[in-house]
Amino acid sequence: MIELSIENNIAEVVLNAPQKMNALDEQALGDLGAAYDDAAAAAAGGTVRALLLRGEGRGFCAGRDISGVVPETDDAYHYLGNLVTPLLKKMAAFPAPTFAAVHGPALGVGLGLLIATDVVYVAENAKIGSPFANLGATLDSGGHWLFTERLGPHRTLDLIYTAELMSGREAVEAGLFSRVMPAGELLENTRTIVARVAEGATGAFRASKELVANIRDQRLGLWLATEEENVAQGELCKSGDYAEGFKAFQEKRKPVFKGIS
Repeated sequence: MIELSIENNIAEVVLNAPQKMNALDEQALGDLGAAYDDAAAAAAGGTVRALLLRGEGRGFCAGRDISGVVPETDDAYHYLGNLVTPLLKKMAAFPAPTFAAVHGPALGVGLGLLIATDVVYVAENAKIGSPFANLGATLDSGGHWLFTERLGPHRTLDLIYTAELMSGREAVEAGLFSRVMPAGELLENTRTIVARVAEGATGAFRASKELVANIRDQRLGLWLATEEENVAQGELCKSGDYAEGFKAFQEKRKPVFKGIS
């Protein structure tokens, strides 16, 4: 079950199927995509300026719900290529900053949800890795890219071959995610940060989000990336939030951003 709430310019998307560790079947993937569509529509209307993704129960997301899968007739490509990948692309393109609060297992498709999120905070008890060796399957949902990019090929294949899982602290120390927090403080701390970001200059954040994606996906060198920054700043200087930020600085007060371009 996927839940969406919108309050104080924040969309909170909740994976709420704790009895199965928030594993995702085809229906749940569709519902999650619909939640992001609704949140994106609200963002276009100015009522959402940040998004938080989290899971209920003992874990964030155990990946694909395989409880009813018949392996002899399973079409894994359909599930991944036609359902999961389009969802991850939609999540990554969300028009405002996105955050995830992760406790317990985040595996398979659950890991993919994190790859498609801007900022990921994990609890010390989080479990990250590739358990697929036990299924005769391979890591999916962008996991090979994330691990190879951040950990290198040797550590990546070590995790894949052994099916050993990293703790939240290990994952952050290895550079996979942004911050590690005690499990009991994770959600409150993340909500506090998301609330602060939701009061920020959303247009400027969106520009940085696009710049980072271009640097990552197009492998931009220093001067190409610098030119993209120049173009983005040139557009931002026409915005109301830009004017407010400079005016507040000159008047020695806190800016009041409206989150508009």
